[in-house]
Amino acid sequence: MTPIQTLIQKQRDFFATGATKQLAFRKAQLARLKTLLEDNTQAICDVLKADLNKPADQVMLAEITPLVHEIDYMLENLERLAAPKNVESPETLKLFGAGEYHSQIIAEPYGVTLNISPWNYPFQLSISPIIGAIAAGNTVVLKPSEFTVHSSALLNRLVAQYFAPEFFTVVEGDVAVNQALLAEKFDYIFFTGSVPVGRIVMAAASKHLTPVTLELGGKSPFIVDKSANLEQAADSLIFGKTFNSGQTCIAPDYLLIHEVVKAEFVAILNQKLTALFGDNPWQNYAKVVSERHYLRIKNFLKDGNIVAGGLFNDETHQMIMTVLDGVTWDSPVMQDEIFGSVLPMLTFSRFDDALAQITAQAKPLALYCFTEDKTNQEKVLAQVSFGGGAINSCFLHFFNHNLPFGGVGDSGMGSYHGDRSFYELSHEKAVVVRKIA
Repeated sequence: MTPIQTLIQKQRDFFATGATKQLAFRKAQLARLKTLLEDNTQAICDVLKADLNKPADQVMLAEITPLVHEIDYMLENLERLAAPKNVESPETLKLFGAGEYHSQIIAEPYGVTLNISPWNYPFQLSISPIIGAIAAGNTVVLKPSEFTVHSSALLNRLVAQYFAPEFFTVVEGDVAVNQALLAEKFDYIFFTGSVPVGRIVMAAASKHLTPVTLELGGKSPFIVDKSANLEQAADSLIFGKTFNSGQTCIAPDYLLIHEVVKAEFVAILNQKLTALFGDNPWQNYAKVVSERHYLRIKNFLKDGNIVAGGLFNDETHQMIMTVLDGVTWDSPVMQDEIFGSVLPMLTFSRFDDALAQITAQAKPLALYCFTEDKTNQEKVLAQVSFGGGAINSCFLHFFNHNLPFGGVGDSGMGSYHGDRSFYELSHEKAVVVRKIA
């Protein structure tokens, strides 16, 4: 057996003992995970600074605090989530003989789970699915991204320090390690990343009929209607597109703006970007993860005319949010998710035309619409399919643990957060108990 096969077999043997199904065990492991985060906050900030130049306030906001809140939620609600759910037994059951019938749905863990996490939020997207996996009673193998080497090494060290490997362990490595893991049979696979790799994960899982959650991405639109509060829209757009240097799956990927307010909005963006970043913003601005990714993003600047932003640093692989005018749907920058600070801008003259442009494309992971027109608010919610989003705001849906988070179509399948993170990593076992008098 290979080392990976040996590891999986040890986890399968441990799961078979039934230890992970005990609520006391699950709670203890969740509490241990919370301790890991709280006791090592500074170390996490340090490695994210080394890997992505991520400011400490962004680390707390997006990488640590949401995880602690999610663990607290699970600890407070686990008995309710794990309890069997009683459902009505129809009269037709009595056709099968006399007796009292009692029907239940029982949440049952899948078993040995795999989480392949990305580099843009190395801790949040590594740990969040694992919170649900632990709460549901599974064992966990985590494969962090090789692009964020310092974060991956710290995850490996801390997990080995706080958890037994037959329950929760980290496997480091490159694409070859991903392939070796995917060749094995897991009971559930959680993957966050690009659409092309998501297809590879799903194809590999299908060979074993393994269920998957795919959190992918796509081209998420940011709509600005002529009725919008332009100052508010500009603040939200800058926050969403500059946070982590635009390397966020729910970041606005393109701006779709009414032609009447285009010039005014661009002027507001320029004013705010100058006020925020000046001429030398690099110290507290996240960098692009690698030279290859940086050059790919910078190459998009040739696809249009720079009308806002435009600052970049080849030495440190950093780029301030940059708005491009003069692009079309055929431009290279509009073909795939950008995953960086470049923001192409398209216009519309009728709101219905804007929605038609969006619905002609693959379903996005996120959508943001700024409009004070109630009719237009209702139209975008009723006519456009997307994973999640907001009206007159940006990102806020992600920070509400009561809302599910996930994509649809090319932007992903499955969801997590809150109650849904528990059920996503457990399956519903349907039971009818017949009590015969």
